[in-house]
Amino acid sequence: MAVVIRMKRSGRKNRPCYRISVADSRSPRDGRTIESLGLYDPIAPRTEMQLHLDVERARHWLSVGAQPSETVASIFKRIGVSEPKPYVKRDRSGRKTATKTGAARKAAKGARSAAKLERRNERVAAAKAAAKAAKSEGATSAG
Repeated sequence: MAVVIRMKRSGRKNRPCYRISVADSRSPRDGRTIESLGLYDPIAPRTEMQLHLDVERARHWLSVGAQPSETVASIFKRIGVSEPKPYVKRDRSGRKTATKTGAARKAAKGARSAAKLERRNERVAAAKAAAKAAKSEGATSAG
């Protein structure tokens, strides 16, 4: 039996409220559940009222292999229930090439962005110099 952690919609029209629940993957979205872990109310006026979750039970279900849906996984990541998966860079054939931590990825991205900005500035400066040279050449040939 494949177990998933997903949200069941409740509430009224245009006022959604969701129960975060553990269910068999074959059961319907709002159908039978194994256990209810909490409540998510995205329209609550204060952020502390938006989410009520039994964190220990959520960790238990993740440890025994329950797969969270994308939305539930993002909620878990935001409140610190589950650790983010490490980044694994793969080549075109799917083999691992190098592993970088989040900080290393950000540093590499920053270096690439800085180099890209530097190249752009050089192109802009060259274009300005060419325009200035063309303008001065046009002024000398006209006079």
